[in-house]
Amino acid sequence: MSDSSETSHTLMCSEVWGGNRKIFRTVELASVTAWVASVPLNEGEGGGDLHYMSVCDHDLISRVVLADVSGHGRVVSTMAETLQRLMRENINVWDQSDFMRGLNDTFLLNSQNKYATAIVLSFHRTTGRLMFSNAGHLPPLWYHARQQTWGWLEGNDDSLAKKGSGLPIGLIPGTDYSQTVAALEPSDLLVLYTDGVTEAENNAGESLDREQLLKWAREAPTESPEALGQALLKRLESFQGRCRNDDETLIVLQREKASVMASLGNFAMNHPDDHGVVSTRSAPGTSGDAGAAPVDEYEPDTWGLPNRIAEILPADLWHHPGLGPTTL
Repeated sequence: MSDSSETSHTLMCSEVWGGNRKIFRTVELASVTAWVASVPLNEGEGGGDLHYMSVCDHDLISRVVLADVSGHGRVVSTMAETLQRLMRENINVWDQSDFMRGLNDTFLLNSQNKYATAIVLSFHRTTGRLMFSNAGHLPPLWYHARQQTWGWLEGNDDSLAKKGSGLPIGLIPGTDYSQTVAALEPSDLLVLYTDGVTEAENNAGESLDREQLLKWAREAPTESPEALGQALLKRLESFQGRCRNDDETLIVLQREKASVMASLGNFAMNHPDDHGVVSTRSAPGTSGDAGAAPVDEYEPDTWGLPNRIAEILPADLWHHPGLGPTTL
């Protein structure tokens, strides 16, 4: 990789941005700043790492997707086209059920027996809630700014693995992917990455692994996404030298400082558990859904909160701050 940067870009309402080419750029979303560093193995061509971001029509919902396709050429182009289309179709929808189902089913039809891992995140700026779905992808690193501690962004309900909801994209038709809601506090950071980073090798043939990446993050500056991202890149370059063997992508996200609207939104919502996780649910219609209706539209009320938020978060969690993740 390189530490060079391109001009920052601010996403406008209804905009979808991304791709699979070499890039180093800061991107401003709704109350979230992203720093993207992506380098294909063959820098003159697009790689198998795909990154896309969007902001909804109301400047309230930001979505970020990072996918790693097991192949190159036409199969990657198909995945890119599918991601762009689904990002636009679901740009105003915080719930990710239809997005994940459409991504899996469409890719399965055109994947030529390939598959992809993906992490999909949707952030609502007024509630501070982050919804994420993981399709076989490496878990993001999560910096809790208030506690000044590092951890992982992942659901901790064992039943998810039993239902196969974390399978990569394009393996089994009709797979329903679970989604977890977490409280992203002001100045929190998330680090998304592909296995080209954690499986990087040095001259001795030793792999990096994700625990080492976490150790590096704990030693890096946290004042901005770019500062953290650049520090991780320098450690990666020092570790592997010229021994690159895969596409490499890092995306660092940071929620902006608290605002009046965000404070009101957080007060109106339930308190998270000690790990910031609020709830986990399967896509509507699955055995774990318990009859909850899907959130298939976004309707802002006076404060910019979804009128149908009660359908996303179970009512019994609103008054039990110590309760952990719950599969509905």
